[in-house]
Amino acid sequence: MPKVLISDKMDPKAAQIFRERGVEVDEITGKTPDELKAIIGQYDGLAIRSSTKVTKDILAHATNLKVVGRAGIGVDNVDIPAASAQGVVVMNTPFGNSITTAEHAIALMFALARQLPEADASTQGGKWEKNRFMGVELTSKTLGLIGAGNIGSIVADRALGLKMKVVAYDPFLTPERALEMGVEKVTLDDLLARADFITLHTPLTEQTRNILSAENLAKTKKGVRIINCARGGLIDEAALKQGLDSGHIGGAALDVFVTEPAKESPLFGTPNFISTPHLGASTNEAQVNVAIQVAEQMADYLVTGGITNALNVPSLSAEEAPKLKPYMALAEKLGSLVGQLAHGGIARISVHSEGAAAELNQKPIVSAVLAGFLRVHSDTVNMVNAPFLAKDKGIEVREVRTEREGDYHTLVRVSVKTSDGERSVVGTLFGNEAPRLVELFGIKVEADLDGPMLYVVNEDAPGFIGRLGTTLGEAGVNIATFHLGRRSAGGEAVVLLSLDEVVSAELLATVKALPGVKTAMGLKF
Repeated sequence: MPKVLISDKMDPKAAQIFRERGVEVDEITGKTPDELKAIIGQYDGLAIRSSTKVTKDILAHATNLKVVGRAGIGVDNVDIPAASAQGVVVMNTPFGNSITTAEHAIALMFALARQLPEADASTQGGKWEKNRFMGVELTSKTLGLIGAGNIGSIVADRALGLKMKVVAYDPFLTPERALEMGVEKVTLDDLLARADFITLHTPLTEQTRNILSAENLAKTKKGVRIINCARGGLIDEAALKQGLDSGHIGGAALDVFVTEPAKESPLFGTPNFISTPHLGASTNEAQVNVAIQVAEQMADYLVTGGITNALNVPSLSAEEAPKLKPYMALAEKLGSLVGQLAHGGIARISVHSEGAAAELNQKPIVSAVLAGFLRVHSDTVNMVNAPFLAKDKGIEVREVRTEREGDYHTLVRVSVKTSDGERSVVGTLFGNEAPRLVELFGIKVEADLDGPMLYVVNEDAPGFIGRLGTTLGEAGVNIATFHLGRRSAGGEAVVLLSLDEVVSAELLATVKALPGVKTAMGLKF
């Protein structure tokens, strides 16, 4: 039974879902890093919010960990490269708190427009400063959207409902999607020059860090009001303070800060500045939603292999997983076979799917090939870290698909380009579930790839099979299955034997010495 640790406070429904799905769960919160390191090794999954820091050091002690699930959007507290290198899937729940965060951004926009916090404090302080708080309408104003993804699109929809004009800067926003959203796609400089209000909804990356820098803030329209409910670090806070003090910036509302918890900030006490303590996802509905989603996603992965909202591996739905499972087994065996047999430096790996295989999600199939191929060199390789390791080794990976059927209803071909030339192995599924090798380096051969095996290339000549069988028999090695193939009569032939035990070095040397043997290798699957 898979075992999961919930290390941050989470709605009880998360633990309930894990147990209903057949996953054992412990709820242990508030642990120090050293305390977490002491227990993390016994868990297959780790469910977190923002408090737990999943560092490289923590991951080094998580010897059984397969998945980290973040109940929420931001994963700044997870070392994703380290998790990927260790083969750990990292998931988040990008949609569970989308509406809540979007609504908070709209609420802060209203608060800025009508100076609500200051008006409230003044009125409750016994003053009646009606003329002091002269606000602005949102109707007909231009909202500049930096980031037009899931949350940004919800904000745009609400703003359009308020009769605002919305312009959006997002490098990934297509013209078609912009038209569908009802927004105008613009450059960042155009947005800065035109927007009456600017709201940020983008992740924090090297490209977006300080996207509202001192230089860019100076390009904004005088009196602009700025809202950030996304991530701290998107705005230069010192430059924002200067803009507010000078009056160039008419107001700002931050729900997120560079350093959190933000117990102190030069922005605090600045006129026309509103702050909230990272409340974007803080509604009862959002807390329940993200807890349910992260539990469902992690349970799917641990129980069925389904991958949803992963940040370091292609998604694989729970519906896709059963259909892809036999193909992934075939792909991994083919990758392992070519990895054991190919010699010379590997420059390129190509995965070519034909027929029914070509209609499936190719990313898991390619990842399985790479995992099988690289496992020859490392026992810590899996589908998650294999693509990263291949990239680190400078191996080019190609993916090809041909939907037409050939001799087989479904086929997967794995080719490697080495310093010795191009080599390929081909496999299919018998009965849509049993992996079977059907071609090896251009020679037709049908074989199961399972357990210890002996691979022999020899001259096709009478008596060879008898000599090989006798040699193995005299060594006390039992042959489970016997598979043959050849290019032509009297030409090069291939023998693949499934054995009950691994071939010893001494026996392998004896086989290599048999007349007609060109190559002999022990294989293991």
